[in-house]
Amino acid sequence: MTPRSTPRRMGALALAAVALAALVPSAARAEGPELISNGTFTNGHAPWWGTPNLTLDSSGGQLCADVPGGTVNPWDVIIGYDGVPLQAGESYDFGFHALGAPSTVARALIQLPVAPYTQYLSAAPELTPDGDDFAYAFTSPVDLPNAQVAFQLGGKAEPWRFCLDDVTLTGGAEPPVYEPDTGPRVRVNQVGYLPGGPKNATLVTEATTPLPYTVVDAQGRVVHRGTTLPRGLDASSGQNVHSIDFGSLRRPATGLTLVADGETSRPFDIDAKIYQRLALDALRFYYPQRSGIEITGDLRPGYARPAGHVGTAPNTGDTTVPCQPGVCDYTLDVSGGWYDAGDHGKYVVNGGISVHQLMSEYERGLGRRLDLTIPESGDHVPDILDEARWEQEFLLSMRVPDGEPLAGMAHHKIHDRAWTGLPLLPHLDSQPRELHPPSTAATLNLAATAAQAARVFKPFDKAFAAENLAAARAAWTAALANPAMYADPNDGTGGGTYSDPDVTDEFYWAAAELYLTTGEKAYRDFVLASPHHTGDIWRDRGFDWGNTAQLGRLDLAMLPSRLPGRDTVRRSVLTGADEYLAVAGAHPYGMPYAPDGNAYDWGSNHQVVNNLVVLATAAEISGRSKYRDAVVQGMDYILGRNALNISYVTGYGDVAAENQHSRWYADQLDPALPNPPPGTLAGGPNSGLQDPVAQRLLTGCAPQFCYIDDIESWSTNELTVNWNAPLAWVAGWIAARGGC
Repeated sequence: MTPRSTPRRMGALALAAVALAALVPSAARAEGPELISNGTFTNGHAPWWGTPNLTLDSSGGQLCADVPGGTVNPWDVIIGYDGVPLQAGESYDFGFHALGAPSTVARALIQLPVAPYTQYLSAAPELTPDGDDFAYAFTSPVDLPNAQVAFQLGGKAEPWRFCLDDVTLTGGAEPPVYEPDTGPRVRVNQVGYLPGGPKNATLVTEATTPLPYTVVDAQGRVVHRGTTLPRGLDASSGQNVHSIDFGSLRRPATGLTLVADGETSRPFDIDAKIYQRLALDALRFYYPQRSGIEITGDLRPGYARPAGHVGTAPNTGDTTVPCQPGVCDYTLDVSGGWYDAGDHGKYVVNGGISVHQLMSEYERGLGRRLDLTIPESGDHVPDILDEARWEQEFLLSMRVPDGEPLAGMAHHKIHDRAWTGLPLLPHLDSQPRELHPPSTAATLNLAATAAQAARVFKPFDKAFAAENLAAARAAWTAALANPAMYADPNDGTGGGTYSDPDVTDEFYWAAAELYLTTGEKAYRDFVLASPHHTGDIWRDRGFDWGNTAQLGRLDLAMLPSRLPGRDTVRRSVLTGADEYLAVAGAHPYGMPYAPDGNAYDWGSNHQVVNNLVVLATAAEISGRSKYRDAVVQGMDYILGRNALNISYVTGYGDVAAENQHSRWYADQLDPALPNPPPGTLAGGPNSGLQDPVAQRLLTGCAPQFCYIDDIESWSTNELTVNWNAPLAWVAGWIAARGGC
């Protein structure tokens, strides 16, 4: 998947490269030359320096400063030290004593002193008024005679006091080794299991013969016994594992644990309603992702914030956004919509698949009665469609205006001119905003979603439905006239590229949606002639924003039409589901995802869940319980039955992801900010390791171990609108049709 939110910074933090030691306390200090002179401030504070908004005071034997409030970025206030020599491959211990009054989080960096300010160590010490000692270790990847030590203190609304002492940096340290805490070797779905559904767990063990296991209730009584099934070496985790099937245990209970090989699992429940809350929370994720509207505390306690990008200083706003230089001579009002991920960008191709899956959830009879607690709740429109409309209206706003040469096309994206840092709430973003060139992919996403919106909104708002149908037709015509306008793969400053050099799948998806809405021959003929209509589109990696033929095939299979050969389309879904069923059956962790070469993708978790969408569709077509059970079992991986023993959904399970990459859900960097809301799916293991913290911590990782719950690991721990959409779809499907 294309990187979306590479955390480049402005000013003193232009390109983050968070080092392995950011999270790993150092070992005992090794002997080595001291690289910091006057780290105890016994003789003043030279050669330490501060930004002009600071007055440094070392009269008390430590370096103190009153940090001004009202700054936006961490690098707006810095205390620094220059000229530190680093050697490539050498490991260093870095330590200091610091206090903050009142308590706060600062940034401690060792970095390149000029753009792009590459960081070799990044730490986020939590400072208290009493002061604490901090120690970190890192290995330098470069020879550099003049590295910089920097304490970034800005980005706080209120003034505070910072004091620093006993700063030390020495070489000869033990190279830090990152080892994740995976907890007990028995891996279960930490949320729970359906009474009549499958119940599976995985035991990590060196044993090669079957082992006894027990299930124990909250009072310590054994309620079930059995024997494990050895599975051998699991290539996706590098572990020797056994499978445990306790599906015969059907009685509802809370606080159960599974005991095997001397290990006790994390607790879980057996309950018919365990997916009801997740189905709701996964959809409630979208309201605080909204741009252009105040997020109110009465609707989302703890998540209130001012409206972002409405032109209130320091915002330039999204109400009159110009194009990149040389692209166009007009401006558009593109306010509204959802922020795509943890940055402030909005992308048509990523928004397209997301809003489609929300509308698809509604079309399939899921989520229609859920109260999402949004501003529109209580009107005559189902909340799930009200939320989808917020994004669909944004997609419509991205159209090239009538009278322009490319009228009907859609601009590919809108985001900041340059990358911004973390944390940064949307209303404090001061970067200029720009429209990027139209693309065929974006135009076809608009055609597909607008055609679908014309169907689903017709009973509630005929005018809006008609507007969408007209936009869909115009976009289709414009795409046919401009079939190869691809997004520039190098256009990645300030936002992700989302480049896609093959849009034949988008043509198929858009034609399918237009045919299902209109029944017209031209769209039907295009569908029937497309190679995607009969080809094997069921990728082992699942579908995503760049592979959308599956969206068209699934809708053609499930929605009524007079399409010739519709029975064949429906059988093809069963064929794809059988492929995923076989993968899940062969996988020791029971998930329908085994990409070629075990190279896990960016956002692997959502591809797992998208494969569950295919299996759920097969269950509806065939009525066969094997597909239903595979859907339910596949969620076990997402909710804790995995090599890291972590639930990838915030707020679900005893140990769950909570530090997803985000500029406003940034509690890890600023305790005044929240973690992502409950029901937020983390991207998950990614063999590509595109971000520096993953490169430092995880190089050489087995696929399932290529993940870390750190806010700076944007390639493994991002949140996005298109990852939560299938999570909401599948959770809603299990809640409504799990039948267990």
